[in-house]
Amino acid sequence: MFDLSISEIAIIVIIAIVVIGPKELPRALATAGRWMAKARGVMGNFRTGFDAMVREAELQEMEKKWAAENERIMLDHPTVSDDEPQMEPLDGPPITPSESDTGQADLPLDEGVSEKPPEKPDP
Repeated sequence: MFDLSISEIAIIVIIAIVVIGPKELPRALATAGRWMAKARGVMGNFRTGFDAMVREAELQEMEKKWAAENERIMLDHPTVSDDEPQMEPLDGPPITPSESDTGQADLPLDEGVSEKPPEKPDP
């Protein structure tokens, strides 16, 4: 990021030792580390918010494209009319919606259920 060479880092360390002093250097480095951690946290939050805004804008753009494509498809293929064949089940007459809703309502819920486990057959 900063593109510092080993010699430049060594010069910075020597100047820090002379200016700050060897006793205060660990505390100064800890303080600098806390500042860097806070700066990274702020940048991380900024990056997350920015990514969310970009993602939302892309989703809105895609929704517009999908709505336009859906409109085009609906104009090309109008809704199903009554004269087109309807799908029927293979095993019997067609079931009306009222029959399918009440078909299983008459079945008992708890009859025939025993509380003890099934017996094991003898080998």
